[in-house]
Amino acid sequence: MRKSFIAVIAGLLASAAALAAPAEGKQKLLWDHLAGAIAAIEARLDGALGVAILDLGTGQQLLVHADEVFPTASSIKIAVLAELYHQSEQSAHGVAGKARLADLYIVRQQDLVPDSDVLGGLTPGVTRLTNRDLATIMVAVSDNSATNVLIDRVGMDNVQKLTASLGLPHTQLRRKMMDLKAASEGRENIATPRELMQLLEQLYRGKLIAPPLLDDFFTVLATHKDSWLPRNLPEDLKVADKPGSLEGVRNDSGIVFLKERPYVISVMTSYLASERAGEEAISQISLEAFRMFDRLGRASEYGRVISPSNGTVR
Repeated sequence: MRKSFIAVIAGLLASAAALAAPAEGKQKLLWDHLAGAIAAIEARLDGALGVAILDLGTGQQLLVHADEVFPTASSIKIAVLAELYHQSEQSAHGVAGKARLADLYIVRQQDLVPDSDVLGGLTPGVTRLTNRDLATIMVAVSDNSATNVLIDRVGMDNVQKLTASLGLPHTQLRRKMMDLKAASEGRENIATPRELMQLLEQLYRGKLIAPPLLDDFFTVLATHKDSWLPRNLPEDLKVADKPGSLEGVRNDSGIVFLKERPYVISVMTSYLASERAGEEAISQISLEAFRMFDRLGRASEYGRVISPSNGTVR
């Protein structure tokens, strides 16, 4: 009788434990659905695709070819921006010889390279900008001259040391913007989706830059721009990202500051038969991820979703 009673109690406890955490299995179904949606998008894309998504609250990840090395194009500018803010923080703590956000730059004709929509229209020898101004221009319109000036000011080797120190061996700034000779020699700027995800996560968690500079870093990275991750998302949603494009290459990596459920997403493509198709694939994957995280962020542990305009509990 005693054994039977113990068995009944054990069964009730097991049932109670199962009822206490019913959302785990259902949430896994949402992640599986997202993986299936990405697989379908990949199947339609004529090219190579890599994806890395991280839930900043739980640490759960979704990885698709996430360790493949891709050309970063302008997405490498996230690392340049990070090193600028890293050095500015070092300078504030008394380290000499580091670049500061407030340092001034006077536009020089010899610094101008193609695809410099802002610096190319300013007056050499007259226009004065701060490093933070250059950083904003680098992010907002991907101005290549502004980027190259910042690379000179923070040092290409220092950007390399930064990514290496964060455990990102495949994230490498190996040439300046529009250096076609270096690119033809194989010195391409590269990364993997997983490593760009990890770079953004470590920045988010304050492992490289501390507030208030960290807040300003994400303010600059979230400067409005024509990019693919936020294209189909709500207009008022903060997305701190940097896209990149080359012939046959489209990338975008960033943090989506979704209330209650922020996440990192990195999508990289190459060998594209159609660059437009690559852009659409990034936007589609971003939308699928947003839909999942939005539901998770508004749902109870049992999956009851309550929209802001429908808060009545019944």
